[in-house]
Amino acid sequence: MSLSDLRVLGRTGVRVSPYVLGTMNFGARGDTTHEESVALIHRALDAGINIIDTADTYSRGESEVIVGKALRERRDEVILASKFHNAVDDDPTHRGNSRRWITRAVEDSLRRLGTNHLDLYQVHRPESVTALEETVGALDDLVRAGKIRYYGTSVFSPAELVEAQWIADRTKANRPATEQVPYSPLVRGIERETLPVARKYGLGVITYGPLAAGWLSGGYRLGAAQPHSHRADLIPGRFDIAAPANADKLAAADALAALAEESGLTIIQLAIGFVLAHPDVTAAIIGPRTGEHLDTYLAAADTTLGDDILDRIDEIVPPGTVFSERDTGKIPDALADPALRRVGV
Repeated sequence: MSLSDLRVLGRTGVRVSPYVLGTMNFGARGDTTHEESVALIHRALDAGINIIDTADTYSRGESEVIVGKALRERRDEVILASKFHNAVDDDPTHRGNSRRWITRAVEDSLRRLGTNHLDLYQVHRPESVTALEETVGALDDLVRAGKIRYYGTSVFSPAELVEAQWIADRTKANRPATEQVPYSPLVRGIERETLPVARKYGLGVITYGPLAAGWLSGGYRLGAAQPHSHRADLIPGRFDIAAPANADKLAAADALAALAEESGLTIIQLAIGFVLAHPDVTAAIIGPRTGEHLDTYLAAADTTLGDDILDRIDEIVPPGTVFSERDTGKIPDALADPALRRVGV
């Protein structure tokens, strides 16, 4: 595998590089300047990456502004994807999956990005309070208006993916074309149903988190000190190596790191090679914050894992394994909201 080995994104016919440049760390969230981020984007494009993924919520729109600056003279080279749903400011009406917000959010994203269309517009998360038919209808209208070329979803349950396809068929709307989900040797839940559903309906699958939010960066080892991570401040407990809930995950991360060393690979090569070996995965999002991070990812781009190593990974982390519900990207409302599990008094 190399960055020049383009893959077809689902049934769209669009050919994308196996790496997607993720931009969540650009701007205030990643403490990077516009100049540093623009230079990083240009380096990624020069290396052969041809698809960029951003979102209106990343640094509250600043990431989109940075991407727009970087693409000022290179827009036609890039398949440009953004997302909506999460909060972009403190106004509670400026978020969600309603037609009202989608039509406002896409215009705001287009303005920040300095373009007249998005190649891919994604629902960042499902939302139970909005009818999926409304969301599908609004996105279909944007396709027909030329504001977006395709639309997709992110972290939808298998049932929601099927429902979206059925709604599109029933209403004669354009179908969702992609699904974006977390996937790594430590986060394998999508292998159970999501990937088979994607295959059935011809969805392009864009994965994120190949390093499992840092657990496969090489620092999480048995007997080692707690690694420093800015994510640990954002999500208390998720990265605590002393927490009983993380014991099995830490042991697996250590075993995977040992396997990489034994195989003459870096842990990043092992993780990237694993993700892109799955036939239902189209491309993997990488999220470098620095040039050094990008170099590390680029060095792993030509990694191909043999069946012997993939079998060893399966022994360490069996297919379909999820160590923490939080790793799946969204805790289902039915699990998170007690009111959905109890009869009202």
